[in-house]
Amino acid sequence: MVGRLLRCILILILVSFTVFSYFSKSRTMGKLNYFKSEPDSGDLLLSGIVSKDPGSQKYIDRIQRLRAFKEIEDGNGNSSGSKMITSNYPDFNAKDAIARIRSRRIGQGRLQILFNSFSTDSGKKKKEFSKVLLDSKHILGRKSMELLSIETEVPVRMPLVRTIYEPGHLDNEIDKERICPRGGLYTKLLVLITSAVHHEAARMSIRQTWMHYGSRRDVGMAFILGRTTNQTLNKVIEQEDFMYRDLIRGHFIDSYNNLTLKTISLLEWTDLHCPKAKYLLKTDDDMFINVPKLITLMSTLKANRSIYGRRAENWKPIRNKWSKYHISFAQYGKATFPFFTTGPAYLLTGDIVHALYLQSLNTAFLKLEDVFTTGIVAESLDIRRVNVREIANTRTKFEACHIRDRISIHMVRNNEQFELWKMLLDDTIKCIKK
Repeated sequence: MVGRLLRCILILILVSFTVFSYFSKSRTMGKLNYFKSEPDSGDLLLSGIVSKDPGSQKYIDRIQRLRAFKEIEDGNGNSSGSKMITSNYPDFNAKDAIARIRSRRIGQGRLQILFNSFSTDSGKKKKEFSKVLLDSKHILGRKSMELLSIETEVPVRMPLVRTIYEPGHLDNEIDKERICPRGGLYTKLLVLITSAVHHEAARMSIRQTWMHYGSRRDVGMAFILGRTTNQTLNKVIEQEDFMYRDLIRGHFIDSYNNLTLKTISLLEWTDLHCPKAKYLLKTDDDMFINVPKLITLMSTLKANRSIYGRRAENWKPIRNKWSKYHISFAQYGKATFPFFTTGPAYLLTGDIVHALYLQSLNTAFLKLEDVFTTGIVAESLDIRRVNVREIANTRTKFEACHIRDRISIHMVRNNEQFELWKMLLDDTIKCIKK
């Protein structure tokens, strides 16, 4: 009897919820006016968006073409938003307009606000709208996170990197002459390790293990970081930097979505301070690098204008929006990426660093740094991407002979660096070459 009563109550709850959802949705759809033949006066319409109602498409077709991204803000941060185009909608609120722009997540691309000619007594509204739009220019044009999540019904071109990348590095105490003396005149190998600002323990474990090879005259090593707005973390980083003087810090916010900017910062620093280095290894702070084997490999390489690593062929963009690696059609429209070398570690010949840096600035942004740098940009420069078995960029068995056979080992925890370091150096363990 009790079970029956519970089932009846559950059914009543489900029916009530369904009815409530239906009426809520109906009210919402009524407010949105999706199916009106005339566009509502409060709607912000974007050029290129196809109407759900064919009858109202003629109104959308009349909207002027959107302004280019650089018209909102050029590469120097100068706004050209003074020539605002306004509309005959006197009730249209300026802050509402900006809120709608933000809600559509439009970063770069063409933007036109249907806002022509306020009535003569609406000067106050004009001024309000202009002020809000100018105050919002950094959200529309500079903020990387906005640019990374463009979702429109018609794909828009991503911004060129030079519009969002701020050149230069923080003026800290990095020891350039120790890392790369005389501009890399004697440097065979420069190793730059991308690291997150809060990964102090990872950097420490690398310093105490395979970064010891950085004491060689022909090898230089340093870490690449962004910046943070966390003042407590900033103090910790400054203390670490004062002690070790091996942190190169760019002007971008340190985050996963800004890895491309971090790699460009790495290229810029090398181009400025170590242009004569023969090879540059880009790697991450969860990697173990077998430096002796890498130097042996370098001695066998004869080609120039090349990138060596694990070559990925015909990889497809991940369209699942819940994935960490999600790339929308707006961000990259092709079915497959160009051949590229995977990001945990890859080796560049020194003669391509300058060209890669400059070309990166004039290439549309993509958050996947390895696809962007070693795929899209490298292909545009006709740079070879060469597969090297030993740069596998995967985790392997923690056995001495396996470790010695690899140049790069991925997903290494801080405490495991010491274990692998011991295996690499333990001369009591003999490996038989097959």
